[in-house]
Amino acid sequence: MKKATLKTFSLVLAAALWWSAESIAAPFIEGFEDIPIPQGMTQTESDNISFGNEETRLVEAYLTGSKTQFKDVEAFYMNTLPQLGWTFQGKQGNAISFYRDGEKLDIVREQKSPLLVRITIKSQN
Repeated sequence: MKKATLKTFSLVLAAALWWSAESIAAPFIEGFEDIPIPQGMTQTESDNISFGNEETRLVEAYLTGSKTQFKDVEAFYMNTLPQLGWTFQGKQGNAISFYRDGEKLDIVREQKSPLLVRITIKSQN
């Protein structure tokens, strides 16, 4: 019984360490402090917009992926963003919205195949 318990514990520990390493290794969107990029997606560098000052800002970036579906991107952000302090505000069509500290985060599917996603943070002050 002790060997089985130790083996089960070892497997659970290994899985937890692998999951932690995967989530820590996730790259973040350039121009955003803490918005990770879902697995299978990459940031398109040429379409990024960023401007503002200490009181207001607008940051926009695009992600693309040929083998990823928007439902997977939605699930990733629905799980990840609340852990980073973002509150889900709702879904409308091909868009989901979050709110944190006076800013609104919109994640919008712009194109289905290949998947193109626009992510925008706007000050709401």
